[in-house]
Amino acid sequence: MTPKVAYLVNQYPKVSHSFIRREILALEAEGIPILRFSIRSRAEELVDEADRQELSKTRFILQVGAVGLLLGLVQIFLSQPIRFLKTLIFTVQIGKRSEQGLLKHFAYLAEACVLLQWLTAEQVSHLHVHFGTNSTTVALLCRLLGGPPYSFTVHGPEEFDKVKAIALPEKIQHAAFVVAISLFGRSQLYRWCAADQWSKIHVIRCGVDSQFLGQTLTPIPDQPRLVCVGRLCEDKGQLLLIEAVKILREEGLVLKLVLVGDGELRPAIEARIKRYQLEEQIEITGWASSSEVRAQIVAARALVLPSFAEGLPVVIMEALALGRPVISTAIAGIPELVQPSCGWLVPASSIEALVEAMREALKQSVEALQGMGAAGATQVAQQHHAITESRKLAMLFRSSNNIAVPTANQRPELILPTGENS
Repeated sequence: MTPKVAYLVNQYPKVSHSFIRREILALEAEGIPILRFSIRSRAEELVDEADRQELSKTRFILQVGAVGLLLGLVQIFLSQPIRFLKTLIFTVQIGKRSEQGLLKHFAYLAEACVLLQWLTAEQVSHLHVHFGTNSTTVALLCRLLGGPPYSFTVHGPEEFDKVKAIALPEKIQHAAFVVAISLFGRSQLYRWCAADQWSKIHVIRCGVDSQFLGQTLTPIPDQPRLVCVGRLCEDKGQLLLIEAVKILREEGLVLKLVLVGDGELRPAIEARIKRYQLEEQIEITGWASSSEVRAQIVAARALVLPSFAEGLPVVIMEALALGRPVISTAIAGIPELVQPSCGWLVPASSIEALVEAMREALKQSVEALQGMGAAGATQVAQQHHAITESRKLAMLFRSSNNIAVPTANQRPELILPTGENS
């Protein structure tokens, strides 16, 4: 039987969430209808036409307003008071030890009530969530209120930075299944659940589609140009990248670095560029559409992403699929994709290693770089094909009704992480 699946994301569609859009479209191509729900909208940031199309298909919980949230709470309480009170107790238990606090968790409970009404009206048989943070909290509370079984995809690093604060063990316990995007991610989930829960954790990688796969590789340009794609934030290490460009310029190397993206760190990055007088060497484009990102990657000799914390960046898959070698850090799931045959891995925070890798990418022959790019494209096609990965997820959706999950009328118990039970 084909399940009717709903997706819930904290912010969708979003500039940096093209991988979720690809996954949804690939699932629909597999014959699984997908309803889109998001807690809040980021419509003002959208630059890609494909994202704008997704916007019209997405329903936003917070658009019901405070009155709508309160009304949802009251309606669910009146229709099933015992179940509601049990879920309220559970909400207090996890809220008391969270970063967000009780007030935020009462808001999550209200959001869960609204979502429950929508899912019931649409006869949704399974709810899938991306990111194990607040959106999965809403899904868990919705399940305890009597909603459909849920699953969620954990990306990292945020979920692994605050496991107890986001009640990750409880979320795993109550889920029908859990998806990790890398072997590293699965290992971290194994740490926070009992061994008898390991069988419900599956590795399904983020993927790229025909826009990137199976295309004739564009020859690598001879110009000394590198590109970094991603939100301008502390985690991505762009400030370290500015330092590296300064050193390479002082060595007399001619180079151009294009930063594709925007974010909270942009003023600090621009200030450092100005202080070092690197305006000729570094350009910031701001947010870009998928086609613009693709054009920037193809125009470069290599992608460089000196991240301090990651899951497994989709832009690395995109760059390799387009035949461009990658310079990145040996953290999280990145070494599972970036091999010596297709790029350079450097220790996170090492300016010396980053400079050395960038210098080599700038001085390497075009022929050698193209060989590395071709090897990377082959690896991405084998490991990160959106259609192949979506089929794995579709199989899990179809079988989720056969997976033993806690029933909604069971009294929810506070499941303490390992080490706190003694």
